[in-house]
Amino acid sequence: MNTELADAGRVLAAAGLVTAFGHVSARLPGGRLLMTPPVPLGTLGPGSPYAEIPIDADDLPGGAPREAWIHVEIAAARPGAGAICRAQPPTATALASAGVPILPLHGQGAFLGPQVPVLDDAVLVRDRARGRALAERLGDAPALVMRGNGAVTVGASVGEAVALMWVLEASARMNATAAAGTPVPLTPAEQDAWRAVRSELSDRIWSHLRESS
Repeated sequence: MNTELADAGRVLAAAGLVTAFGHVSARLPGGRLLMTPPVPLGTLGPGSPYAEIPIDADDLPGGAPREAWIHVEIAAARPGAGAICRAQPPTATALASAGVPILPLHGQGAFLGPQVPVLDDAVLVRDRARGRALAERLGDAPALVMRGNGAVTVGASVGEAVALMWVLEASARMNATAAAGTPVPLTPAEQDAWRAVRSELSDRIWSHLRESS
């Protein structure tokens, strides 16, 4: 798992989705998360000091980023979440700040749902209460943008969570470009058809990102 988290950090940095900040976690057996340390993700290797965090923890262990409460509360609310990615996709963040919705204008954009939810609170999420509020706003969605503060994606695996962050930014760029005209979202039936193959195509995106980073 350490290697997979290191790969995630390298991919996110190469794609311009993180700079000095960002973190990724993966669910471990026994109700724990393995999480990247508070360092630039592009510098990680398998031997980096990853933190193990009990999902029912009252306090964060040493070596965990303070925004780990995002991961803890999402993992607690969604037992099926295998991994969580926190990054700063620039276009998606800009659209949230401008009040522009991110709609499914292309097939992969449908992976994110009918409209990406936005947390209208730019304060850093560094306590359990804010983490819980974020998890509640996210609900069952695979992605959420925080106004002025980046985004979060959730997947069954590290690869899927990272692939969805990449898709989120790609979808945001398409929405920003399409705003010059009249954006036409995919129909509900078209969205359903694309979501049916999300896992398969997310694996291919993850493979592509690892090979090209």
